[in-house]
Amino acid sequence: MRLLSLKCQGFRCLSPVHFEPGPGLTVIRGGNAQGKTTLLEAVLFVTTSKSHRTNLEQDLVHHGEEHFQVKATAARCDREVRLEANWWKGVKRFKVNGVPQARVSDILGRIHVVFFSPEDVDLVKGGAAGRRRFLDMELSQVSPSYLSALQQYRQLLRQRNELLRGHAPDPDLLDVWDVQLAQAGAVLISERSAFSEEIAGYACSAYATIARQEGLRVEYCPNVEKPEDLADVLQQARATDLRRRQTTRGPHRDDLALWVAERPARTFASQGQQKTAALALKLAELEWIKARVGEYPVLMLDEVLAELDAQRVRMLFEAIGEEVQCLMTTTVLSPSESWLGPETVNFRIERGCLEKA
Repeated sequence: MRLLSLKCQGFRCLSPVHFEPGPGLTVIRGGNAQGKTTLLEAVLFVTTSKSHRTNLEQDLVHHGEEHFQVKATAARCDREVRLEANWWKGVKRFKVNGVPQARVSDILGRIHVVFFSPEDVDLVKGGAAGRRRFLDMELSQVSPSYLSALQQYRQLLRQRNELLRGHAPDPDLLDVWDVQLAQAGAVLISERSAFSEEIAGYACSAYATIARQEGLRVEYCPNVEKPEDLADVLQQARATDLRRRQTTRGPHRDDLALWVAERPARTFASQGQQKTAALALKLAELEWIKARVGEYPVLMLDEVLAELDAQRVRMLFEAIGEEVQCLMTTTVLSPSESWLGPETVNFRIERGCLEKA
């Protein structure tokens, strides 16, 4: 899979942009707050409907504007795909190959991307909520059954919690929510378990390539071990739920545990080790998506070079390989770096204006 072009109008600090990256490594250089990250954010938004920096789309509008538009064209192994995102005064609309989409979720999986930002170190050192978002985002891009179950589970969980917060909740109504919540939740547990088992091997291999020494271990930690047990667990936890006025058991409390050299990475790993572990998870996504859809996604690396020594940088790009289209931003990299290769495409960005270097 290859991103052929990106066009932006009115998106954050960017001037009107027409970006055509190369088929391999494309490097976008520039100082801080010049628009490097925003360029990758635009790719992420048009392909997933999400920003990694905000949940408020009005934050994505250029100062003084009321509208933004992002268009992306990509080549898949069997066809070309065009995505378009428009936002105007709180209304968000997407098109696929010129056809308006009824649901935002209909764009997922059209152009697969894997995005790494400095904030992704929180996958290792942060709380469980970030790791659940990681699971949800990756599975939702590839598995329609997972996305459907996730949407149902979130809605049912919200309704059940509203009932629990009310006065004297009706037990019969709780029974109804429990049956439906258990059905949707069982799909999440099952698919998360299979996904985690698959990416664990990929992540371990990627970490070993980059670090050369310490080992990485990844393990899914479900709140309810077996999908078929979820209905019984919800029933057993009802007294606690009524007392706390919230649903205390289920996949909304799952986690993903990471160990480096058999010690918990969250508390014992160094900053460099934590960043390498987070990168290994992202590289595992590459291989997992390739195995599922038959081609590599577009890889985006935002300021990945910070806190990695020269050897780990070289090993990182060895782990990525030549088949992957990679878009990388940096403030520090010199065009003369020997490992870049003659095929590397270089851009510079200043005050939101992008130009080929």
